[in-house]
Amino acid sequence: MLSLRYWSFYIICFYLMVEMNVALLNGALGIVKDGWVVAGMTQVGQAGPSSSILTEISRCKAAQNVVIAMARSTDASKLKETPPRFSSSSCNSSKTPQILSSESLSVGMKRGHRVVVAASPPTEDAVIATEPLTKEDLIGYLASGCKPKENWRIGTEHEKFGFEIGTLRPMKYEQIAELLHGIAERFDWDRIMEGDNIIGLQQGKQSISLEPGGQFELSGAPVETLHQTCAEVNSHLYQVKAVAEEMGIGFLGIGFQPKWGLKDIPVMPKGRYDIMRNYMPKVGSLGLDMMFSTCTVQVNLDFISEADMIRKFRAGLALQPVATALFANSPFTEGKPNGYLSLRSHIWTDTDNNRAGMLPFVFNDTFGFEQYVGYALDVPMYFVYRKKKYIDCTGMSFRDFLAGKLPCIPGELPTLNDWENHLTTIFPEVRLKRYLEMRGADGGPWRRLCALPAFWVVGLLYDEDSLQSVLDMTADWTSEERQILRNKVPKTGLKTPFRDGLLRHVAEEVLKLAKDGLERRGFKEVGFLNAVSDVVSTGVTPAEKLLELYHGKWGRSIDPVFEELLY
Repeated sequence: MLSLRYWSFYIICFYLMVEMNVALLNGALGIVKDGWVVAGMTQVGQAGPSSSILTEISRCKAAQNVVIAMARSTDASKLKETPPRFSSSSCNSSKTPQILSSESLSVGMKRGHRVVVAASPPTEDAVIATEPLTKEDLIGYLASGCKPKENWRIGTEHEKFGFEIGTLRPMKYEQIAELLHGIAERFDWDRIMEGDNIIGLQQGKQSISLEPGGQFELSGAPVETLHQTCAEVNSHLYQVKAVAEEMGIGFLGIGFQPKWGLKDIPVMPKGRYDIMRNYMPKVGSLGLDMMFSTCTVQVNLDFISEADMIRKFRAGLALQPVATALFANSPFTEGKPNGYLSLRSHIWTDTDNNRAGMLPFVFNDTFGFEQYVGYALDVPMYFVYRKKKYIDCTGMSFRDFLAGKLPCIPGELPTLNDWENHLTTIFPEVRLKRYLEMRGADGGPWRRLCALPAFWVVGLLYDEDSLQSVLDMTADWTSEERQILRNKVPKTGLKTPFRDGLLRHVAEEVLKLAKDGLERRGFKEVGFLNAVSDVVSTGVTPAEKLLELYHGKWGRSIDPVFEELLY
């Protein structure tokens, strides 16, 4: 049965790979950072922004100068060796030696015709600060993400569990390393190294990385259409399966490790994860479960101005529980039902509440880039990266870092790279960098990987009419109501009571808005919502379908889930 499924999958993926390659040749995509910094591609025309958004454009354009100013304040000889992080020429994908990094920039070392990428955290410490950063610099960094509507893109990231088909046990690091080397050799990816260990791959604007427990993550390129998104996902899965099948390895699309406990899960050899693993138990009871046992799918999106960012941020936070319910897919722990539909979502409520949650201040009248910077400055740090080493700065203050008073590296001043790194260690339901991330969905099978960006970005948040309808619908929701939904949805999904009805009724209205938004785009993308439409029409979440199988056809055995949700 598995062999037939593989062959069918390969045939489909071959067609989609051709479609994707043709689509991606239609324009030059921009830089990727954490799977998502965009520039330079021409998009089919769409309706213009509202006048209220246009009033903010000048502020965002002015903020681009922060990047230029910081580049000018760096050590010139260092910059000659390693160009500034923000240069659009830094991510060129030629076959000549490149300057790349683990999710950012570092020094590439050519071996044969391959490029081996020296490791770093999300951003290398190549830019050395010669003048103190100010809070305005940090605000300007966020505001520099503003871009005109024709440059908006769709970015999708997803994680999955690798397992041995014969034993169902999680992949060991040695197997993961073999898989990464195999993909690099066969499909021409650049290796990302941390010391002697391979920890990821990069190819053009896509990257593959490892989560703490070996979860395999694709950070996709910024693309224009959902057809490109789905083609990219299928191309990736084809490549992974082509190598993994020969090794007896499969991949599972689910939100929480269904069979094995923490003691059974390998630890990846990445320095930042050692720091996080030691710190997590000090700030919450479920942080290690988050690190080693969860998988998610998230979508990243752009904004034109500060006002546009605020509107999308608020809409995303208000409706994040709806997305959590629609994509709920983590009902098992160590072989048995765990009492939740989305245990992954629940885990975030007791991981580290200093850096997670629903961010009620986003709905304040004073909210903007400055207020988010103030929040981020007060989120305790994890690390600073210097000379290819992670320095443990857990619990310390970035405000002290700005003043040169960080106890772990006294006297040193932060760069914008340090700020960029710090922003990646904040985990609210919607996260702001130089783009917005929707973070509330469980990992799942490949069709749902395409459904999430269809629901959020293209259907709701990139369509002005749908976005305004969402804001009108949620305008009188109180902070308490939003938090109650956040707390209850992981257990009760679409059956969660809300006002005079159920969350399912809200989901029905939201789904209609998403479909309308997709129709107005005119790219024939509505079909990507089919997986979500089925959930809304029946009121049954993916997790509830798995539980029904567990109590029925599977005879209370968890093992069949590895075939049911096999990629």
